[in-house]
Amino acid sequence: MRFTSLASVSLFAGLALQPAAIAAKENLLASPVTMPALPSADEAAQAANAASLNISDIQGDILVGMRKKAEIFYFFQINNAQKFKQGLKILAANVTSTMQLLNVSTQPNTAINVAFSQTGLQALQIRDSLGDPIFSAGQFADANNLGDPGHINWVNAFKGTSIHGFFIFASNTVDPINAEVQTVEALFGNSITKKYSLPGAARPGNQLGHEHFGFADGISQPAINGFTTNPVAGQTFIDPGHILLGQKGDVTPRPAWATGGSFLVFRQLEQLVPEFLKFLTDNPIVEPGLTAEQGSALLGARMIGRWMSGAPVDLAPKFDDPVLGADASRNSNFTYAHPGEDILSNQTRCPFSAHTRKTRPRADFNPVDIEHHMFRSGLPYGPEVSDAEAAANKTQTERGLAFISYQSNIGQGFRFQQMSWANNPDFFFGKSDPTPGFDPIVGSNHGQPRFVSGLDPTNPNRDFTLLVDFVTSRGGEYFFSPPISALSTVLSS
Repeated sequence: MRFTSLASVSLFAGLALQPAAIAAKENLLASPVTMPALPSADEAAQAANAASLNISDIQGDILVGMRKKAEIFYFFQINNAQKFKQGLKILAANVTSTMQLLNVSTQPNTAINVAFSQTGLQALQIRDSLGDPIFSAGQFADANNLGDPGHINWVNAFKGTSIHGFFIFASNTVDPINAEVQTVEALFGNSITKKYSLPGAARPGNQLGHEHFGFADGISQPAINGFTTNPVAGQTFIDPGHILLGQKGDVTPRPAWATGGSFLVFRQLEQLVPEFLKFLTDNPIVEPGLTAEQGSALLGARMIGRWMSGAPVDLAPKFDDPVLGADASRNSNFTYAHPGEDILSNQTRCPFSAHTRKTRPRADFNPVDIEHHMFRSGLPYGPEVSDAEAAANKTQTERGLAFISYQSNIGQGFRFQQMSWANNPDFFFGKSDPTPGFDPIVGSNHGQPRFVSGLDPTNPNRDFTLLVDFVTSRGGEYFFSPPISALSTVLSS
């Protein structure tokens, strides 16, 4: 195939082809009220310059987070490295940067990012070590460590190491994304084979920013030195090197060309929504002043650590507070520590096993942990629950979360949180209950039953036995999202 400039590909919607002035374009990024605002382009540029970050070279998905409206996750295999490199050199000029996404006037109609697995880098004859052995081994080899019951539930495309790369396409609706996919497929031709694709979309109406169980998601992201300019109370500041390779805080030697890149973890997490809601209905918290419906809502909130509105149970321990949930300046302003209450034994506000506490323990650590962070950037996939599914309390059509996290060290980010915290029934250590149990949402026990304590505030020692994994891994892969400059140089040479 003869590769041509993307300017001659009529369908292409990249930034370089857009007119200099575009009137009243809709923002590509959603703005859920539960999430802190992103910095403006000018604010981010000043902060990045002070921290020596080049946010025009950092791919846009890494620091923006869970704010997309529609996406397609497109996984491919490289068949002809030389032809692929020719296409990649052309595509590189149209890969969307962080800086572009922060200003509506510079956003493309469809944003594109790209990442590569270890086998993908090998297919491109990249021999440099990126310094992350977990990335190098791949997720297929890591399934047991993550608590998956082998690969029995994995999508076939994720079994093995044949996926070489991963395009992320994002826009306001699916139509421009589909057009962009066709254009990119035409550009690369038979140099790639699509192995799998998964469409994702923000949930409709007042469920914007909520995952399929109904809970507000993406609230508690770390604040990043050199990017976050207006942190909210409760955010933990971390150095950019915890997310980006080669930056302050990254202590691992890296090849120079990888500076500003990040390791991307992709996990397709199926959610059994009708089954989860039935579990809540069947096991309401029984407490004076609560109806059965309120008791079921309280159980769900204590399993998550937040109410559906996003309000933390630590601040709203008995009833939801939607005003608090919708206030990004307050909904992360808590630590689990309260005057006159023993953080080692008190679970009346929030269980030790709650999902948000397991994965971000806050003042359970003293000093607060800053080493085991990741930046999440996923999106729901699959349809809303149908009337037939709700009536039968049974999932009939797959739905879930296309989970993405970015970190400079998978073993200190996603993998650590999954293995050492969510899947560890003894964590958090040193509590009056020495076995708080598994994370009831994402904790995994190789498909075996899981126990969880602390969910019942009237009897915190009561164990719940979860016979069903309400979140099931359908597999995934570990990728490296390179700096944009590397796409047009090292990776395409």
